[in-house]
Amino acid sequence: MTETPEVRRVQSDSPWEEQFGFARAVAAGDRVHVAGTMPFVGTVLHGEGDPYEQARVAFSNALAALEEFGLDAGSVVRVRIYLTHTRDMDEAGRAHKEFFDAARPATTMVVVSGFMDPRVLVEVELEAFRAFRAFRGAREQ
Repeated sequence: MTETPEVRRVQSDSPWEEQFGFARAVAAGDRVHVAGTMPFVGTVLHGEGDPYEQARVAFSNALAALEEFGLDAGSVVRVRIYLTHTRDMDEAGRAHKEFFDAARPATTMVVVSGFMDPRVLVEVELEAFRAFRAFRGAREQ
């Protein structure tokens, strides 16, 4: 894996990262991209059948990857929420609001045909801006 001062990668406990050759999150310049994150902790699915709980766990996992770069929900500028059923949008949206109400990132919900594990109802991706705090501080002066 190639690392430079401008590009840094972090892994999580997902077995698919090693199997398929990807990183949980990649920082490139001022941006940090968090890969599609499902509601697993290790190999254990959390919230089976419960889209709210699955979204909550997926967001927690994705934000944990951002913490590796010293970032939090306030640094998130883009969220993508993938659902297997339109009926789950309110519950996934409720979880999103709990994490991002203050930050208000650009957010998209998309219905897909399914995920690698058919029990998964929700998967999320995040993009964060590392210089946001410095930018916000400069604007407030």
